[in-house]
Amino acid sequence: MSRYYEFFCPVKVIAGEAALEHLPYELTGIASVRPMIITDAGVRAAGLLDPVIAACEESAVTIAAIYDEVPPDSSTTIVRDIANLYRQQQCDAIIAIGGGSSIDTAKAVNILVSEGGDDIAAYSGAGVLTRPLRPFFVIPTTAGTGSEVTSVAVIADTERSVKLPFTSSFLLPNAAIIDPRMTLTLPPHITAATAMDALTHATEAYTCLAKNPLSDAYATAAIRKIGRSLLAVMDNPDDAKGRLDLAEASTMAGIAFSNSMVGLVHSLGHATGAICHLPHGLCMSLYLPYVLEYNLEDIREPLAELLLYLEGPEVWSATPASRRAEATISAIRHLRDELHHRCELPRTLRETGKVKEDQLDAIARQALDDGSIIYNPREASLKEVRSILDKAWG
Repeated sequence: MSRYYEFFCPVKVIAGEAALEHLPYELTGIASVRPMIITDAGVRAAGLLDPVIAACEESAVTIAAIYDEVPPDSSTTIVRDIANLYRQQQCDAIIAIGGGSSIDTAKAVNILVSEGGDDIAAYSGAGVLTRPLRPFFVIPTTAGTGSEVTSVAVIADTERSVKLPFTSSFLLPNAAIIDPRMTLTLPPHITAATAMDALTHATEAYTCLAKNPLSDAYATAAIRKIGRSLLAVMDNPDDAKGRLDLAEASTMAGIAFSNSMVGLVHSLGHATGAICHLPHGLCMSLYLPYVLEYNLEDIREPLAELLLYLEGPEVWSATPASRRAEATISAIRHLRDELHHRCELPRTLRETGKVKEDQLDAIARQALDDGSIIYNPREASLKEVRSILDKAWG
């Protein structure tokens, strides 16, 4: 635990029933009258834009443009196309509606329309942006990435087969709008994978090197909500209270990890996503228990504490103190089994059907080069990372 830390979360959170109806008030408060919506085809087909458009129509706000073709892995070309549309339609703000990909895409578009130019790669890295960007609002439709409260975006450069990272506090939105209506139509496997993404954010935030008392508070609150609500929502998808719990947990976990960083689960996930094109949330779910086992002796105390939040006081008090850390890993494994039973969410790389065993070396090498590994509580060599991958292969 570091004795010195910084904690930063300037994003206004507007949450709960009818939260969407507050968007026009936020827009008019910053004199925006021509916002652009950035989303994907699935979100639009599910009718999730309707309440947003309806709310704007009732005020003086005109949706000047809608881009609804963001793919699951967005790219530099798409960012350039959307930026051009924004300029053509003389938009003055961005509203991202969707999961991590739409939100990351919107962050990158905001860089281009604010800073100028067509080459998003020029702004890659940390500390490149030096001034505030255009007004930006985020309405998440998945409960997992936490992108609505993070200062990070990742965009694929398909020509060079790399993922470009962008880091700046200027990427943070003016407000995040958390409305349970937006996640009610999520299919079971996406509900499961995105919740495991949030659980991983919170667990790594709580067990990695840059943890601090403020991020700990958000991480444990997120884990408690996921432990209480995830299986309930899987069994009853229309459970609006449970949906709100998961959405709030995702935001809390996002605040936690953007202030305390993540570790080896994310390094492996980023590498697997880049090489095998598996969804990020699924990668998190695949690697979480194996990395916790690898880190176990370095994180025994905080991992033991998480049993209370994940399983509740009865299980925690009935488990001998010396076994609580292992019991936390068992609880996560059990949760993955339950999700597999309900929606066939893969538990091993082999079960995904998309990863080949001969790709594991490349994944291991790329994971070692990923920035997140710096904050992992235990150092890992290429051989050790490869051995974690073997376990995750199944």
